[in-house]
Amino acid sequence: MPLIKNPLIVALDVNTVDEAVALASALAPYTGAFKVGMQLFNSAGPEAVHRLIERKASVFVDLKLHDIPNTVAGAARALTRHGAAIFNVHAAGGPVMMQEAANAARDEAGKAGVKPPLVIAVTVLTSIDEDMFNQKLGIPGTIEERVVAWARLAKEAGMDGVVASPKEITAIREACGKDFLIITPGVRPLGAAANDQKRTMTPGEAIRLGASYLVVGRPVTAAPDPVAAAKAILQEIGA
Repeated sequence: MPLIKNPLIVALDVNTVDEAVALASALAPYTGAFKVGMQLFNSAGPEAVHRLIERKASVFVDLKLHDIPNTVAGAARALTRHGAAIFNVHAAGGPVMMQEAANAARDEAGKAGVKPPLVIAVTVLTSIDEDMFNQKLGIPGTIEERVVAWARLAKEAGMDGVVASPKEITAIREACGKDFLIITPGVRPLGAAANDQKRTMTPGEAIRLGASYLVVGRPVTAAPDPVAAAKAILQEIGA
């Protein structure tokens, strides 16, 4: 099932396709996939995905789709045609929306005769801490409880896995089993700045707890030597 050669997914949060391709070319030997998020997709459009795929890269299109089921299903079909190896939707969109997205992607892949993308549900963003979750957003209970509830819902709806912070990995594994994918942002190597991430962990810790893939952006792409930074993360994962 995995479409990715190693657990490291590097987020290409840049403004132009040329910047993205330059980073991807340098990092390709050390990276399992590249994430095209809102910044790059809204700056350059699907061309960013196509140019990376032309270079044999696996691409995670991170647009966090969240709309009525029919609209999300249409977007799922489009992203499948663009060649995304992974794309995501918001679990908060509900089980019908998630199910429609997963079914649409698999149907579209079948028509094209290609392997379907992994369809992943976003749970609670890693920039949100418990105080913001309860007090500012007004959601009762703990973040972990909500993440696990959404992970169960996602699995029942046919999702391949979830995006969740490393803090919830153990609870998700217990609830959803060993084959359910967990893509983990909020990963920061030792000594790296947390930036706007609140619920973080080191790469080694996240993998040890059971993360399937790690999404790392600025600690690699903003490093003085991105290749050295990526190599260090892989070494930590291997250890």
